[in-house]
Amino acid sequence: MISSDIIRGYTDTMILFIVSCGDSYGYEISKQIKDISDDNYVMKETTLYSALTRLEKNGFITSYSGMHDGRKRTYYRITDEGSRYYKEKCEEWELTKKVIDNFIEV
Repeated sequence: MISSDIIRGYTDTMILFIVSCGDSYGYEISKQIKDISDDNYVMKETTLYSALTRLEKNGFITSYSGMHDGRKRTYYRITDEGSRYYKEKCEEWELTKKVIDNFIEV
């Protein structure tokens, strides 16, 4: 399992990736993060909903109500600004990875 401390700065990136693939709701976003990470990272519910609130407040995602399996859900959609922010975070990650790789012995 990956420590949440290590991945903390990239929770927004993971969420934005998922909603860039299509509108989704909280539980489904959480499940996709777990699946995509091959069960190596599970985002806590409080972390997820705090990030969704922050992303929406900053204009990177929007939310709307919808139905799934007869239940009301809040769906999230990425905005154009969110797409730009996602790209910036991906570029930042590439630089971060390049720097850290210089300190890792394999």
